[in-house]
Amino acid sequence: MSGPFGAIDIARTGATMASRWMDVLGHNLSNVNTVTSTDSEAFRAKYLVVREDVAAGGSGVQLTDVVKAEGDAPLYYDPENPLADENGNVQGPVIDVAGQMADLIVATRHYQMNLQVVSAAEEAYQAALGIGR
Repeated sequence: MSGPFGAIDIARTGATMASRWMDVLGHNLSNVNTVTSTDSEAFRAKYLVVREDVAAGGSGVQLTDVVKAEGDAPLYYDPENPLADENGNVQGPVIDVAGQMADLIVATRHYQMNLQVVSAAEEAYQAALGIGR
């Protein structure tokens, strides 16, 4: 992605990835109250694994994997819940809510900064085109 529009291309991949990140964070946070039976898989927060886009000459980023949170699901005593086991327990989701909220702020800032790069690059290109007039 080199050439005169490289900055826009790089920022585009960054903005696209930040948008995906915000989508995943929103999905994770929307499941913060999801409970399951103790004999089924608990909801686990998803995380994007992103790296430099080597195929594009290192100009931008690409999604390489989506991984799920590890760890034991918390148990909650809720005997009235139809999903409760014989002891009255249900599993909660494996989500670090504070971490997800902090990541959402960071992802939003990433998105905003990438859009600012696109805007600044467009202004610079327009100014360069105006030099010849």
